[in-house]
Amino acid sequence: MDTYVYWFLVALLLVILELATGTFYLLVVAGALAIGGVAALLSPASSLPFVLSAAASIFGTLTLYMKRRRLRGAMTELNLDIGQPVHEVVWKEDGTARAVYRGTEWDAEAESSGTLHAGIFYIKAMRGSILILTHEKPTP
Repeated sequence: MDTYVYWFLVALLLVILELATGTFYLLVVAGALAIGGVAALLSPASSLPFVLSAAASIFGTLTLYMKRRRLRGAMTELNLDIGQPVHEVVWKEDGTARAVYRGTEWDAEAESSGTLHAGIFYIKAMRGSILILTHEKPTP
């Protein structure tokens, strides 16, 4: 068999592995190997397939990493709990509270130390699993 066939077989194997794992990184490497297969078909006796495959793999992986990093930053800003009311807030002596939200109890803190401990509270932010409460309904 010619060498370009091996390039395409390994690329196909990586596509199958990518379907099992669910990441896009193997798909990028499979595409890079397909590019190497085309280069091996056109120029079988040179090192061009290796160079093109490596360059495409590095470029594609870095591009995918940067895109995922941007999307991850946008997703952390989207929190559907912000602005929702909490019920049955019981304040402790140390300034923390237990609040009922979505059918379970949460640890909570006031937005500022001057916040009154009576009335309706809304979620202003979340710090880990602690709700930050305020009297004014924030916009999500």
